Amino acid sequence: MDATAATAPISAELRFWPELLRLLADERFRAPERVEGAPPVLLVPGFLAGDVSLLVLASWLRRRGHRVVASGIRLNVGCSGIALRSLERRLQSLGSPAVLIGQSRGGALARALAAHRPELVTAVAMLGAPVLDQLRVSSGTLRAVRSVAALGDLGVPGLFSNRCLEGECCAGFRRLLVAPLDPATVALSVYSRSDAIVDWHVCLDPDADCVEVDSSHCGMGVNPRVYGELERMLDRAARVLRPAAVAGS
Repeated sequence: MDATAATAPISAELRFWPELLRLLADERFRAPERVEGAPPVLLVPGFLAGDVSLLVLASWLRRRGHRVVASGIRLNVGCSGIALRSLERRLQSLGSPAVLIGQSRGGALARALAAHRPELVTAVAMLGAPVLDQLRVSSGTLRAVRSVAALGDLGVPGLFSNRCLEGECCAGFRRLLVAPLDPATVALSVYSRSDAIVDWHVCLDPDADCVEVDSSHCGMGVNPRVYGELERMLDRAARVLRPAAVAGS
């Protein structure tokens, strides 16, 4: 479980609140342009977080006209293999190609799901997601990962364990995390060199448009620049869907 510590000091994460305040003051956030035929969106939270952590993002998406579906994750500390199967069921229930947006560990799950079911995914966005190595994180975060895994080893239900690292339960997830994405899938990976949680190098997915922002790790879900990148990605996804809808009519 070797990790490369993120270069930014942990105090950089205190930027979350200024980032949120700037977003709330942004007119494009408060009153975005509605998109006709906007695809549904499935949101996936990060490690030690739940769906509530993405409520601000969900509200903006709904104002844009998207149907937003939460992951059903209260605290993202479970086995990745089990989480992936649960997310796949939610994706299937949407009834049309969807956009996946995941933050941190949620971005890794979203990426794996997009590789697994490309026919159900029109776009995927990974926000500060360590898709190339999930353990290239800060020392404090790695201690939290090890603590959860130790409890999982003891049999505490709902937690990943050290067996998930190389065991069969997550073998499919690990394969999908490095599998190529469908070229038709619009893919975005947002990273920050001043991320104090994840080593930004492991966010550079070779199959995605990798965009640097000045953001804290926890603030990826409330950073105005991130929302601008998401807006562009969502517009591209909508353009991809329109020709398909015309062809199928």
